[in-house]
Amino acid sequence: MCLILFAYNMHPSYRLILAANRDEFYDRPTAAADFWKDHPHVLAGRDLKEKGTWLGVTTGGRFAAITNYREPLSWMPVAPSRGKLVSRYLTGRARPGKYLEKISKDAMLFNGFNLLAGDRDELWGYSNRGDIQKLSAGIYGLSNHLLDTPWPKVQRGKKQLSQALHLKGEELEEALFAMLADRHVPPDQRLPDTGVGLEWEKVLSPIFIKSPDYGTRSSTILLIAKNRRVKLVEKVFNGEKLPWLTSRFSFLEGKIR
Repeated sequence: MCLILFAYNMHPSYRLILAANRDEFYDRPTAAADFWKDHPHVLAGRDLKEKGTWLGVTTGGRFAAITNYREPLSWMPVAPSRGKLVSRYLTGRARPGKYLEKISKDAMLFNGFNLLAGDRDELWGYSNRGDIQKLSAGIYGLSNHLLDTPWPKVQRGKKQLSQALHLKGEELEEALFAMLADRHVPPDQRLPDTGVGLEWEKVLSPIFIKSPDYGTRSSTILLIAKNRRVKLVEKVFNGEKLPWLTSRFSFLEGKIR
């Protein structure tokens, strides 16, 4: 997952409005979002290589998502899967703050990551290149650096998300997916320098990424309403211009599937 844009307690109807793009190599095996057979209360996509996930929600109102922290010079090829940090939270019972405190003790065993974890009452963030923080109401952007690092795509996405907060229902969904499809490339002088070289910085700079082998694999919208209705919509791309699969789920928090 390379970009998460979210509004927390900023809308009269929704506790959480989240829009996210997962960027990955096209040949990495992946299962589309669905309820997991081994944990039927978890709704998420699944990385079939390591069995973790990048974003998910439970029928009980728990939510988590992760992005990688881009630092190629510090890459550890045998580090454990970061996606399991999401799946362990979703399948467990720990409160979000306690969970982040627990994993922080061994966090440097992992390659760099940013993790969001929440439940009905709280939303927390943690990076093993930063700190644990409880999030207050606001509009946030998270890419492959710390929360709200002002990369062009983060700033552009937060602005578009802010402009969509007067909408709801299908109009909000359409605006969020249009935001996630944005392929604007900022000028070279605004690009970050993360150690991958200028050409790759340009490839990775849009909200929606497209290259021959790597790009936006899926776009996901998660809406958690104040009446506890949860809606998740995922579009899967796998290198194609149009999504080859769109999945929609809606349920009431607390109802066991």
